[in-house]
Formats: sequence, C-alpha cells, structure tokens
Amino acid sequence: MATGVSATKWNCERNPIARTSAGADVSVTLSYAGKKSVDEILCGLKAEVFKVWGAADDAVKMENRLYWGDNLSILRGMLNDERIHGKVKLVYIDPPYATNSVFQSREQKDAYADLLQGSHFVEFLRERLLVIRELLAPDGSIYVHLDDNMAFEIKMIMDEVFGKEHFQNWITRKKCSTKNTTRKRFGNIADYILFYTKSDEYIWNRPFDPWNEERIAEEYPYVDEKTGRRYKRVPVHAPGTRNGATGGPWRGMMPPKGKHWQYTPATLDELDANGEIYWSKNGNPRRKVFFDSGKGVPQQDIWLNYRDSINQNMVITGYPTEKNLAMLENIVAASSNPGDLVLDAFCGSGTTMQAAYNLDRRWIGIDREEEAICAVLKRFNIGSEKMGDFVTDKAGKSYKPHELLDERNFVQSLFGTCPFQFLVAEDKFDQAKADFKVKIPESAKRSVLSDIAKKAVDPAIKAASLAMLAKAGGVI
Repeated sequence: MATGVSATKWNCERNPIARTSAGADVSVTLSYAGKKSVDEILCGLKAEVFKVWGAADDAVKMENRLYWGDNLSILRGMLNDERIHGKVKLVYIDPPYATNSVFQSREQKDAYADLLQGSHFVEFLRERLLVIRELLAPDGSIYVHLDDNMAFEIKMIMDEVFGKEHFQNWITRKKCSTKNTTRKRFGNIADYILFYTKSDEYIWNRPFDPWNEERIAEEYPYVDEKTGRRYKRVPVHAPGTRNGATGGPWRGMMPPKGKHWQYTPATLDELDANGEIYWSKNGNPRRKVFFDSGKGVPQQDIWLNYRDSINQNMVITGYPTEKNLAMLENIVAASSNPGDLVLDAFCGSGTTMQAAYNLDRRWIGIDREEEAICAVLKRFNIGSEKMGDFVTDKAGKSYKPHELLDERNFVQSLFGTCPFQFLVAEDKFDQAKADFKVKIPESAKRSVLSDIAKKAVDPAIKAASLAMLAKAGGVI
C-alpha cells in the first residue's frame, strides 16, 4: 500500500503537475429537478401528535417514544421540542432503497412500499436529513444504511448536508451468506452504512473485535526464540525526509531514500538492546511488535459478522428488512453514551430502539406504516420469536393491533423495564381509533386540524384541513 507525501516534495523532474489553486471552490453538489431550498424544507408543515397509550406524563418515563405518522412532519415538530432539538446524540436510519418494490412481513402482511425513484427518492431523503441535522447535538453522529442502488447519490447529498469534512466512514457490511447467483456478475452480498458527524468533536467509543487463534497467527506470524511470544515485523522507517537525528545514520546506515527513522538512533539502540529489533540476513532492521491481547482488534470499515439471517434460532419479529441486533448495539455503543438520546426515523421493527434499551440509552422511533408499529409494539410488549418458528408455522399467536396494547398479553414484556409512550400524528388518528381501539377526543382532532389550517402555507393543504375541520364540527 503506497503512502503519499506532501506535494512540496515533488521534484519537478517532468512537466509541472496539475493542481487546484488555493482558495478555489471545490464543492460538488447534486443538481436535479424539484430540489427545494433549505428554508422551504425546515419551515414546512409540522405534525401535531397525540399520546394514545403508554407511560405516564412525567419527565423520565415519557423520554422513550414511538411515533406513528409521516416522519418528515413529525421530525419538523421536534424542532419545537427543547428536549429533542439539538439533544439527539445518535441517529441510525435504514430508509427505503429505491428498489421499486413492495415488502411484506413473514405473515404475508403488507409492510411498506418502496416505489420512489431517482430524484424523487433523493429529495425525499434529503428533506429528512436536513431536519435531522438540526435535531442532532453538536457532538452527535448519523449512520445511514443503504445498498448500491442509491448510496452514491446519497453520499453526495450527505456531503452537502453535513459537510464533506464530517464524513467518517463508508462501512461495507456482509448482509447475507454467499449467493449462488446465475447472473453474469459477482454475487451481491454487501450493503453500506454512511457514517457522518455533525462536527469535528463527536462521541466516539472505539469498538474492538475479539482476537481468535487463527487471527493471532495471521497477524503475528513469528515466535520469539527467547520469550516464546508471538510478534510481527514492521519497518523502522517512515515516509518523508527529516533534517534532524531521525534523518541521519544509525549503525552506519541511512534510512531508505525519501524516508526517515521512526525513532532517534538512541531509541533504536534501546529497542535493539531489549530484543525488539529483528535483523534480516541482509542486515536490514525491522521492529518486533509483540502480541498483546488488550481490548482486541480495533474495528475496521468492513463488517463480516453482522449478517441479518444467520440461523433458524435467531430471534426476530418477522418484519421484512429487519437488521441484526448486534450490529445496532455496536453502532449505539460506539457513538453514544448511557443516558443519551437515540433516534430512528425509519424504525421498522424497532431493532435500533431495543439496542438503545439494552445499552441504557433513551430512544425515539418513528414509522408511518401500521405493520412497523405493530412489530415494535410486539417486540417491546409481547416479545419476539425464533426465525425457524415462522418457517415451521410454530410462531406464536397472531395478534390484532389493539391486542398489542393489552397488558394481559404482556408475558415477555419489556414495557415494565422500558416504559414508553405511543403517539399518533393527525394523519393516523382515524386509523388508530379503528385498529388500535384507542380514544382520541374529537376536541383533539379539531385542535390539530385548526392548527394545521392556521399554519398551512400551501393553499391545497389549507383548503383540505379547513374542509376536514368543518366536517369535524370545528372552526378556526
């Protein structure tokens, strides 16, 4: 692997090299039809929500929240909530991937539609990313999970929204087992996670992978004859020339051309005296780095151990595209601390929220689909089941939506240790009343419609809300 050095080291032995002049605008933006201004997005319609079930309205118990409704208007509404605005430490989202497909649960229920394409999909996600940026704390982070269909376009959008300088990693994850594809291409077993931060100062708890014997032998292939300890050999020089002691001779030899010693000659002598220098048959020195189990191996940006479907004993909710819990726990642990607030605006089955709960974080989840809301309620109130049970028809009782709120069914419930509130946005009021059998006073509905009519800028939204308000027997 080559390591670059400063451009000032260029010797100009050939024609001058092409380079960008100082102060030039090097920004790259993605241009497409329908791209809205930032102000238009942030000042758009804010959702009015109503608590329909859950923990008491005290400062502690209401911090875990599940929202049902359009996530854009709900996220905008959070801009007015001082408990959330600028307080979110970590966001993980697994949005649609622009697949032009629909997805169903393992019980063959409609879960969600992923039908937005091209620029429509890009703007859909950009709107939400801009609002999320405002909700993030200064030391907050965001992880966006995508596949190769739109990841490259969204990388450009995230460079615009969060700043290219705040891009941290393009993580490649092995999502499934090897495929025996019949198409004329390599098997597609990877998806991607874009990791950005809001600033240069962000929460980071470095994750480590544990050592195993095979990896130790691979990374540290040599055994010291005196101590029996495993070690690897690394160069004692580094790129770039130096004028001081590290650029001079040691043991009668100069560092390789264009390089310098990593240590002063005095320190190299000390390392050699301690048996930490290996001398090749040609008399070239290399430093011995001995194996130290320590915390493990610092995790890199290729993840091979977080497949979504590993075996039939994996506990799942049955929701499609459900992600690996250990992967989410890894992300939550790396980019937040106990007590921090974690947000998932496309929460699906609620894996992010369970990871947050398992690691003593507070959480907020949002989804617009009833099947997702049912999956979250089942996860926390009823409990998940082994994957194999869905295959062999041994899965437990199929619950109706309102039964997921009935505490008589809470056999494996996490609700006792993880209280949360279930809140519904105005666009789901009627569906919530019909399917979840919750009570939403007509006064609440009229109040919400009145607020929408007052705040609406779009004439069509204003007219529609006024018509619904009149039907509900209310006035502005």
